[in-house]
Amino acid sequence: MRRKIVAGNWKMNGSKDLSEKLVGYVQAEAGSLDNGVEVVIIPPAIYIRDVLKQAEGAVSVGVQNVGQWQSGAYTGEISSEMAKDAGCDYVLVGHSERRQIFGETDELVAEKVALVVASGLTAIVCVGETLEERESGLAESVVSSQVRLGLSAVSSGDWKNIVVAYEPVWAIGTGKTATAEDAQAMHASIRSVLKEMGAPAEEISLLYGGSVKADNAAALFSESDIDGGLIGGASLDAKEFISICRYFPASS
Repeated sequence: MRRKIVAGNWKMNGSKDLSEKLVGYVQAEAGSLDNGVEVVIIPPAIYIRDVLKQAEGAVSVGVQNVGQWQSGAYTGEISSEMAKDAGCDYVLVGHSERRQIFGETDELVAEKVALVVASGLTAIVCVGETLEERESGLAESVVSSQVRLGLSAVSSGDWKNIVVAYEPVWAIGTGKTATAEDAQAMHASIRSVLKEMGAPAEEISLLYGGSVKADNAAALFSESDIDGGLIGGASLDAKEFISICRYFPASS
């Protein structure tokens, strides 16, 4: 069965106080979930240790970005090996903000993915189209290309360490959300592309991200190809975040 995952991306937000209070609450509530959801928190790297102290095994921890090298004279960068050594399980790769603000390409994403899986971590590979691309009818082709290029270096034994997060750029932090039907259609398309690539498509978790909140999570997570969410702003509110985690039916 595919993993059900709800991951909170704090982006450039956080503090030691938030790490203690929010993660402590989420950790306590996560232990009572009966729906098999894996709860993941992805803070700024400087707070990973603080988050890990509160997570206590009930919550997995990830890092928002790694460099395309494992060591060297790259001031300001951290490597996937460092992320693993720090206690992380997940790495975000290719988030739209990394692509748009920092100019990351699909080719760079592929390099990073290869290093992440080689380190034994799980890469959450982000894909998604802009509003202009969607309105031009290019959404599916853009996302398909991002999937094919970004995952081009994944070998047959490494697919177990791949999660794909579909985040339409126009829905990130805007309050706009793709309809559940539109999100499902894109997730089904992504799964089809993965199958064409020779990946075990039915075993790979696909997450939706883009203004997910407690009031729309149930509709999104009820779709057959949506296996969870990559949550932005709502992950900074402990009660809202854990409410989103509860919107899967109980495990049978």
